[in-house]
Amino acid sequence: MIRHLVLFKLDEGVGRDEPRVLAGVRAFTELGDRIPELLSWECAWNITDRPIAHDFVINCSVADRKALQRYLDHPAHQAGVALWREFASWVIADYEF
Repeated sequence: MIRHLVLFKLDEGVGRDEPRVLAGVRAFTELGDRIPELLSWECAWNITDRPIAHDFVINCSVADRKALQRYLDHPAHQAGVALWREFASWVIADYEF
């Protein structure tokens, strides 16, 4: 199994309640039901306000590296990424467990 973690940081001056951000959150929230490779799917806003904290997180699992690649290539995932590219940066970690 592979865990895929993504931590998003909104760009300076971008608010969580902006329509483009809400659209990005909605796009990622819906992925859990749209991509068959996903064995687990969680995404949510960070609840702390520490200066080093990121703003939004995705935590999911897939069976193997091929499933991870299919998820990454899926059109719904690519569409969500395109939205987030407009207002955030992110870091990613993929690990086997």
